[in-house]
Amino acid sequence: MYRAPVADIAHALKHVAGVNAALDAGDFGDLTEDVLDAVLGEAGRFATDEIAPLRKIGDTVGAKLVDGAVVTPPGWRDLYRKWIDAGWAALAGPVDFGGQGLPTVLSIAALEMWNSGAMAFGVGPTLTMGAAEALDKHASAELKAAYLEKLVSGEWMGTMNLTEPQAGTDLAALKSRAEPRADGTYRIFGQKIFITYGEHDWTDNIVHLVLARLPDAPPGVKGISLFLAPKFLVNADGSLGDRNDVFCSSLEHKLGIHGSPTCVMIFGDGKFGDEPGAVGWLVGEENRGLACMFTMMNNARLAIGIQGVAVAEAAYQKALAYARERKQGRAAGAAGAGMSAIVDHADVRRNLATMRGLTAIARALCYSCAFAIDRDHGGGGTHWRERAALLTPLAKAFSTDIGVEAASVGLQVHGGMGFIEETGAAMLYRDARIAPIYEGTNGIQAIDLVTRKLPLSGGDHVRGLFAEMGDIIAGLDHPGLGSAPARLAAALADLESATAFLLDALAAGRMEEALAGATPYLRLFSLALGATLVARGAAASGEDNRIALSRFIAENLLSETAALRDRVVNGAASLSALTPEFAA
Repeated sequence: MYRAPVADIAHALKHVAGVNAALDAGDFGDLTEDVLDAVLGEAGRFATDEIAPLRKIGDTVGAKLVDGAVVTPPGWRDLYRKWIDAGWAALAGPVDFGGQGLPTVLSIAALEMWNSGAMAFGVGPTLTMGAAEALDKHASAELKAAYLEKLVSGEWMGTMNLTEPQAGTDLAALKSRAEPRADGTYRIFGQKIFITYGEHDWTDNIVHLVLARLPDAPPGVKGISLFLAPKFLVNADGSLGDRNDVFCSSLEHKLGIHGSPTCVMIFGDGKFGDEPGAVGWLVGEENRGLACMFTMMNNARLAIGIQGVAVAEAAYQKALAYARERKQGRAAGAAGAGMSAIVDHADVRRNLATMRGLTAIARALCYSCAFAIDRDHGGGGTHWRERAALLTPLAKAFSTDIGVEAASVGLQVHGGMGFIEETGAAMLYRDARIAPIYEGTNGIQAIDLVTRKLPLSGGDHVRGLFAEMGDIIAGLDHPGLGSAPARLAAALADLESATAFLLDALAAGRMEEALAGATPYLRLFSLALGATLVARGAAASGEDNRIALSRFIAENLLSETAALRDRVVNGAASLSALTPEFAA
């Protein structure tokens, strides 16, 4: 059974991401270390005692569409009520609308634990938080007054409606339309697919944020607007009115996260209301919807990244518990009679250490990204805005990749029993596999990193980050780190070399060459930076187990950076030589 690793999370917040220094400087207002520890402890208790016990039933029963209504797994509706009654939905919400206004980095830490408890549960509130942020930044005062407080409290949930059958990553192909009415509202028509928690039984109302085109909109992404279309219309006194013309026509049958309803949503079919068309209100400016939605998407990308950390942690705990119990063979140097626990075998220990090391790296990246977002929100200027932008694709893509990787290694530790659903190891693997795909596939994250984030400030920001990494490495002098400082320095050199190559390629217009190396570059960047941050935290704590883990990461995982650098610099030509017919 999962137990929230509160001590590891607190360490990563304070000593890896840098929250302690911010607390000491008073940068987080009234937040103190004692309050932070109390919030983490209670979030961990809720994840361990309330969410994790319902993980299996969420997977085996799943969400179902019954007579046009979605029914979530037994116990999940009550679990959600407990969650919002405890105030968790409002943790980082705006104070003016009932939120607690706590830092994003603390909210992300809590979100990790809830997703470790059950990823299919944790993904629902994630979108509501993103919807609240989008409305807070872009909606009119009237829409905020009608919807924001109930979204912040969790009394209502929010959704994000982008994808259509013909328009996935390429939103320029979007066809949903919005027709203006004389009263200032719009009528929305279209079909949206892959809508997480588009319909459910947790809340009385669901607030859909929908991308659609106005009749005179320009083509492509420049002609997309954002609209708010609730499941139930809201009366002037705040009570619920008529059912809006939007409904779930079917649920997808998925590889994992079975407890989370993934809906096909129909807007404007004439099923509800006096005239066809879902009643909606414009959010932000006409034809500027994508900019508004990206507020929500960027929030969601970090939240999905932490899902990768969450599943990796849960998989590690499950594999470690099994390895301690399962006895097979005799480990080298074993004393006494009888078989050894498989945790005593070197190869199993390597697998477990790899899972733990990758999880620590991904956690460092996600928490550092959240910390940069907080600094930006606090008026940190261009530096922190660019740092948050740079770290977002790393946090989303690397963390979700290692979620799958760690869950797969966890299956290997279980051996044949990992392939049997009874152990729960397979469920974690199935759940993890969606995270590299949704909220912007990891290939898109790599392209974003190379083409949009590396050139920030003419490349000066990323070079400044490398200087910070060099200073951290130069200050590592703990004897328990072994060759880690030298290995970290070599990884940084690989990263600097690959970065210089990509910046030169972009400047010279060799776009195909730059894009060919984008995915290996993102992993190279993530390994080098994440390992450096983990080492900084280990040295700050001086704890033997953290020092030992940092050394393992440097001496066992960082050798990959040289190969990744070579793929970035030298891999494009062979890729270009392959024609589309090569697979025929």
